[in-house]
Amino acid sequence: MNSSISSSPKIVILAGPGESTNILFHALDAEFGVHRIVVETPISQKQLLKRRVEKLGYATVAGQILFKLLIASTLSNSSQSRLQAIKDQENLDDKPLPESRVIRVPSINSQECIAQLQELQPDIIVVNGTRIISRKVLTSVPCKFINTHAGITPLYRGVHGGYWALANNDPQHCGVSVHLVDPGIDTGAIIAQALIEPTEEDNFTTYPLLQLAAGLPLLKAAVHAALFGELQLRPAPAGQSKLWSHPTLNEYLLNRLRKGIR
Repeated sequence: MNSSISSSPKIVILAGPGESTNILFHALDAEFGVHRIVVETPISQKQLLKRRVEKLGYATVAGQILFKLLIASTLSNSSQSRLQAIKDQENLDDKPLPESRVIRVPSINSQECIAQLQELQPDIIVVNGTRIISRKVLTSVPCKFINTHAGITPLYRGVHGGYWALANNDPQHCGVSVHLVDPGIDTGAIIAQALIEPTEEDNFTTYPLLQLAAGLPLLKAAVHAALFGELQLRPAPAGQSKLWSHPTLNEYLLNRLRKGIR
């Protein structure tokens, strides 16, 4: 191990609240011991919708809202047994975070977050489910930021990379990436990638859990390699870099009717 890394390295998670953060924490804590989890307050729905409208327009955002209300919620409710089966099969622990190790900040880009990171002086920062991290934060401490992304980058940046790969008849790029974090949206250098093979029981709401389960071993290996100064990067897969958003109701229905993608 590098001389600058102690025998008990400081691993800090920088995350948004949610089940994936809980699962990721317990997996890393069992493997390495997590020093602290810095959790940001999510952006309000009003602000989120305003930003989406500015980027995508009213019609697209309205279609996304209809998809969430009419399809995603129904799929989630009907998939609870499948989601639990994945957790059981992959030994995913979704218990709440231990509050004694949680530090809450208004935003990961706030001065308060920077001050906390500088006080903690982590050896590695693992990112999960946050808003885009500013360059000011990324350069505030001398360590690597590592993220697990539910998609094969750079082809499927943004959200729901597994779903969009299947919808594009591109199962060879339906998977998960572990990468370094830079100020872009899922544009950091790639450390490792793995594919998933959804079953007939899987759908839009179960793909992300399959991706998380496939990504955790890669993340553990990446953290270990980074701590020992042995991190190696891999070239990006061939193809067009593209940023994906949430499907609209029409997009989902067409993909389901024409291609059987649930």
